[in-house]
Amino acid sequence: MDSLITAAARALAAGDPLGALDHVALRDDAPALALRGIAMAQLGEFARAKTLVRRAARAFAPEEALARARCVVAEAEIAFASRDLGWPVKALEAARRALEDHGDRVNAAHARYLEIRRLLLIGRLDEVEQRLAGLDPRGLPPALNTIHELIVAGIAIRRLRTPDARAALARAEHQARCAGIAALHAEVRSAVLLLDTPAARLICRGEERLLLLDEIEGLLLSDALIVDTRRFLVRDGLVQVSLAGRPVLLVLARALAHAWPGEVSRAALIARAFRLKLDDESHRARLRVEIGRLRTLLRPLAGVTATQGGFTLVPHRSREVVILAWPVEHAHTAVLALLADGESWSSSALALALGCSQRTVQRALEALAAEGRVQSFGSGRAGRWVIPSVPGFATTLLLPVPLAND
Repeated sequence: MDSLITAAARALAAGDPLGALDHVALRDDAPALALRGIAMAQLGEFARAKTLVRRAARAFAPEEALARARCVVAEAEIAFASRDLGWPVKALEAARRALEDHGDRVNAAHARYLEIRRLLLIGRLDEVEQRLAGLDPRGLPPALNTIHELIVAGIAIRRLRTPDARAALARAEHQARCAGIAALHAEVRSAVLLLDTPAARLICRGEERLLLLDEIEGLLLSDALIVDTRRFLVRDGLVQVSLAGRPVLLVLARALAHAWPGEVSRAALIARAFRLKLDDESHRARLRVEIGRLRTLLRPLAGVTATQGGFTLVPHRSREVVILAWPVEHAHTAVLALLADGESWSSSALALALGCSQRTVQRALEALAAEGRVQSFGSGRAGRWVIPSVPGFATTLLLPVPLAND
């Protein structure tokens, strides 16, 4: 490897893409193409970066399996950074095995962390924990140790374990300072700020207030019956009932919880659940059917009792009934929450992360674009969506669930 390639590689490792380009910008040999691609990725030019890395992979000779594997890992990292979550996972696994066979432990570990970060982003927490348990970060560069701790913190945040998250982020911050990479340190600082950002809104007896992550953790340990409209479930302690894919039942549960300990009239429930102003016998019959379904699902937690004026919620054990909602509510809050990480997302990646159809996400994006809340660039498979400004809530607390209108 010549001196210019070595200098460019060192500049990239230190997070200096412009310095790297100074050394290889005019070269078209395979190593230079690969380094130029990584530099462009660090500058945020993902489409150009992807093209350069693919050219580099083709330019390496067939016997240069190690170099080709590194290009596959670089392309996967570019795909992850550009939120293109549909990249071929098997190709990355094959590249990782090739790196391990050739003794390149650092890049093999980097490939493993990319696989794990993708799984974390789409909410496969059990699989993330299983894979992370098989990784030992000792002896790896500080940059990879930082990524390891960010993943640990991401799991703890999603599992609502605030002390574990703060400890992991403290370790990540230390490793990022050791790495000396400004972009990596900025990523850690953004994660730290999430812990002090409102993650939910508590509604109880007509009053509302914003909650931080540790306050949500405390609420879940209380004896309250919680209607969680963010994750489409009703819970009381360790017992929870999912209402995912049942938007009408979720609306009914929320209305009953909002009025507790009072009742909700039949006309009000019809208006909220079915969006109808009329109150005739057919609508009342439909309401009775949906209330019956809700009563069956909530049987382990509470009863739904008919009154002369309507219906009321009767918890079996809980002393309080509360609603846990998004800090900022919108018909397509889940899409906004993912876009609020500041990255550009494809509609297919959003669908994968939310566990719904791509067409459902496209309809949501079209509605948000009409309101001026999101913007798109590119076309076809290269099309990406971004949000002009962060709506002010902790996006990494989102657990991927089907959209309410899916």
